[in-house]
Amino acid sequence: HAILKQNEVHNMAVLVLDVKTKKVLGYVGNTPTTKENQKDVNIIDAPRSTGSVLKPLLYMAMLDKGELLPNALVADIPTTIANYTPQNFNLQYTGAVSAKKALAKSLNIPAVRMLHQYGLARFYDELGKFKLRHINKGAGHYGLSLILGGAESSLWDLCNTYASLAGTVNHYTETSSEYHTKEFGKSSLIKNQTIDFGKLTLEKTIFDAGSIYLAFEAMKEVNRPEGDEAWKFYDSSKEIAWKTGTSFGNRDAWAIGVTKDIVVGVWVGNADGEGRPNLTGINSAAPVLFDVFNLFPKSPWFSKPYDELVKVNTCTQSGYLATELCATTKSWIPSVGSRFKPCPFHHIVHIDKNSNYRVNTSCETLDNIENTPWFTLPPLQAWYYKKHHANYKSLPKLRDDCAHETGATMDFISPKNNSTIILAKNEHEKTNPLILKIAHVKPETKVFWYVDDVFIQTTETFHEIGVLPSAGKHTITVVDALGNELKRSITIER
Repeated sequence: HAILKQNEVHNMAVLVLDVKTKKVLGYVGNTPTTKENQKDVNIIDAPRSTGSVLKPLLYMAMLDKGELLPNALVADIPTTIANYTPQNFNLQYTGAVSAKKALAKSLNIPAVRMLHQYGLARFYDELGKFKLRHINKGAGHYGLSLILGGAESSLWDLCNTYASLAGTVNHYTETSSEYHTKEFGKSSLIKNQTIDFGKLTLEKTIFDAGSIYLAFEAMKEVNRPEGDEAWKFYDSSKEIAWKTGTSFGNRDAWAIGVTKDIVVGVWVGNADGEGRPNLTGINSAAPVLFDVFNLFPKSPWFSKPYDELVKVNTCTQSGYLATELCATTKSWIPSVGSRFKPCPFHHIVHIDKNSNYRVNTSCETLDNIENTPWFTLPPLQAWYYKKHHANYKSLPKLRDDCAHETGATMDFISPKNNSTIILAKNEHEKTNPLILKIAHVKPETKVFWYVDDVFIQTTETFHEIGVLPSAGKHTITVVDALGNELKRSITIER
């Protein structure tokens, strides 16, 4: 707390719940601060912006419905949905990333895209089952920001939810694969009160134990900052599923950790809502979380709920169900996941045995064509993905004498390559934009525009955009939906 005060962060709350009994083991409603700094506010029950701590619930929901697999690639690319443009915390893009890694790294763009795919209203209804009291304004009120902290909840409700999820897995593996009808009841502050978990049933209460277990497995892999002195105490031998969250404007820092035995929740911030630089879940709340875990005996990891899981062949590269074109990996997935999609990214590509160009029967004989399985991401995903995966092999170019078979070629109309351009000003002394324009044989083909490797926009039908580059040298790149790529180098003078 003394360290946080140096950053003018004055308040903190910690809650520890026993998973087995749902009893409170530790309750610190606030820090010993001044009245001016809201020392009398019980923050444990106060609604605060959730940051990213709801992301695991979406992950569980999609696994539970057979609409996601842990290693399935999800897109991490520039995204705008209904005028909402999410950004990752580091303002970077990976192109495509496995769902479990997106959760472990708390990537915002994949989470928003997954929520859009799953359905905002549908997920809002799922949250209602957890009795998160403050998320009550209707799905439309929150929009897609619901998954990034657009809603508020309390440390009490969130810890109770995660304790109930942990209890679901424990009870399932302890009772011959049965659930409790009242698994998601309230935790208790009263020492001698006995929690009624209800009757045993074969029907899941909210999510199946396999989906919860796989989410906890992903949360075990959360990356701790390398070389951060505040993390020197972190005991990596302790198996803890944990999630951090940071609200918009650095007003709330969260960390929630789950083991088979206990749930620890930490909130750090200012009770009056003032944000502070570097007030993040990973920097401010997580060190406290692990300090608290160090006060308790080490817990064994959850038993695997085998009856809700199945081991299948998944595609090593895409994480989808394997096809005959994929290299395969044995993976545990929820039983319902066996109806997930087969890998859509592997295709047969016809290669010239001598030159390694793409060919077809119009330009090469059958005995000189090699049919090769090829892993190909959509162009925008591939653009970013190959920056992080040196082994990603772009689709080979079509051999020149086969070009008439492609059905899609393009060329720049402006600017000319290696040209020097002076941007003129209009009558209002504002600089006119540089017009970039290409011609495409199939205008309806989508084209993705970049300036200096930064994505600008997508065009379709009319392939013309205006940009205002700074003075100096720039590279203009266009990539179409078929993977064709063109570049132009220019110099801007002002």
